[in-house]
Amino acid sequence: MNKIFTRGTKLLKSFLAAIVFYTVVPLPKNWVLEFGQIARWAPLIGVIIGIFLGIIDWILYQVGMQPLTCSILLVLIWIALTGGLHLDGVIDTADGLAVLDPQRRLEVMNDSVIGAFGAMAAIAIILLKSAALSEIPSYRWLILVNCAGWARFSQVVAIAFYSYLKPAGKGKFHKENFCFPQDILLGLVLLLCLNGILTYFNPNQWLMLMLLSISGFSTAIAVSWWFNKQLGGYTGDVYGSVIEWTEGILLLLSTIFFNW
Repeated sequence: MNKIFTRGTKLLKSFLAAIVFYTVVPLPKNWVLEFGQIARWAPLIGVIIGIFLGIIDWILYQVGMQPLTCSILLVLIWIALTGGLHLDGVIDTADGLAVLDPQRRLEVMNDSVIGAFGAMAAIAIILLKSAALSEIPSYRWLILVNCAGWARFSQVVAIAFYSYLKPAGKGKFHKENFCFPQDILLGLVLLLCLNGILTYFNPNQWLMLMLLSISGFSTAIAVSWWFNKQLGGYTGDVYGSVIEWTEGILLLLSTIFFNW
């Protein structure tokens, strides 16, 4: 019994640490948290973020806000909720990709100054997500939950299968503390079970939910593979970039699903 309680307490501390790390949600500073294996919780954090955004979206719709304005505001809240952590990764990664020399690339990515390519990438991802979301007429909460969840699964895939480029860095502890295959299976099973439950309660949307699962898994694999191919590995910034671009691509694909 004591072992079960200890294990449960450790998991709770890890989950709360994931909330602190991946969002701006404040928790009491005197709480003892364990950050070592927080990557395992990333897909669940994404689902929670998606649910929160879905509630905000519903409220904005009830007060009469127009789809485009609502979508732009929702994307801005999305960024604010994560403290801009992942968007910062998009900026730094884009600046790094513009440099051909691998060693110089890491130096550029560590530089806090925003370059032209980083600024363009940030603008592109915000425009893409806002425009795509504005073209989704219904079940937006479901799309948000899936996009945020599968996008963070792409980060888990990157941590599990690809090397970390720097001897030290803000994302290195993810790789050092990752447990394979448990941590990747946790996110995968969570997302598949979630869509299974949603299908049960929304049988008329079974096709869309199936497409969301297939596209979510495929995009997570493809995006994480592409960034590894371009950079030869990962840093904390690239982890964030993978999340943002996976979200953007999945929102784009979702606009297509509604026309089938």
